[in-house]
Amino acid sequence: MTESQSFSWGNQPTQFFFDLTPDRVLEAVEASGLYCTGRCFALGSYENRVYEVEIEKNDDFPEPQSSSFYRRIVKFYRPGRWNENQIRAEHDFLNELKSQEIPAIAPIPFPGGDTLKKTNNGNLWYCLFPKVGGRAPDELSFEQLERVGRLLARIHQVGASKKESHRISINPNTYGLSSLSFLQENQLLPLEIEREYERCVKVICERSQPLFEKTSTHRIHGDCHFGNLLWNEQGPFFLDFDDMVVGPAVQDIWLLVPGRDSRSLQDRLILIEAYEQLRDFDRSSLRLIEPLRALRMIHFSAWIGKRYEDPAFPRAFPDYGSHRYWQDELQSLQEIERMIEL
Repeated sequence: MTESQSFSWGNQPTQFFFDLTPDRVLEAVEASGLYCTGRCFALGSYENRVYEVEIEKNDDFPEPQSSSFYRRIVKFYRPGRWNENQIRAEHDFLNELKSQEIPAIAPIPFPGGDTLKKTNNGNLWYCLFPKVGGRAPDELSFEQLERVGRLLARIHQVGASKKESHRISINPNTYGLSSLSFLQENQLLPLEIEREYERCVKVICERSQPLFEKTSTHRIHGDCHFGNLLWNEQGPFFLDFDDMVVGPAVQDIWLLVPGRDSRSLQDRLILIEAYEQLRDFDRSSLRLIEPLRALRMIHFSAWIGKRYEDPAFPRAFPDYGSHRYWQDELQSLQEIERMIEL
């Protein structure tokens, strides 16, 4: 693993997007051979910058089938996070899914066939996606859970079809110990909490390491929470493969059904049983759910700290760094530590 792969948010200092003006957004889209009307809307995204742009109608287009036909989504990658090969790994995965007729929103090729391009000033990698309509369900019925389970199995089947050397792996080192080191080196942990937080993180990582070593891994979505699931007339599909990693299948499953109550356990079982109709699932890997929950929390805290100089982050996470924030984090980790006692 190279140095740039040792953190899921990258090891390099990230730059911001201050020079990404509306005219440069439109210019980037028109590099695909399209013409924009000038309408440009920023979409919610902490990590990258994403815009919806309207393109002009012309006689070369067939009659549109939906209101989104004349819209494009342009995504500018945060510099300093993923390198070119890591971005291309995301695009390759999406195109592989599409080639297997799995619902996935793959990037649109530019003239010449490439899906990745740099802005004229050379500072930002970006790509274009079609706009695909869908709604975020409030909750899933048993039938919908089954459909999502089968879809996830198909995605993982493609994910396991070849090795991935550019994206990082989820494990106690990359998401746990490396994140802890970043928090300590940058003095983000309060002194009265730091020692216990460090102890708790190290115990969780030590206890869970053997479980990770026994579990097979492959390309997965990586950030497969409910907010990245949409539904349209064709059925469910997932958004935002930007956090694609190499990890155990159970990572995507528990994020879709993260609860610990009886209803969540029932829903997770339905999801897994549907998954197993198309692909084997190692049920012993369910023991990784609590360690994965802890690693996500540790990683999330480090991610915010890494980005906090970006003006968008203090607005989005105003409590970050407060005593209450870290006390709540520590208590949650202590609870998980008790749950994974050997």
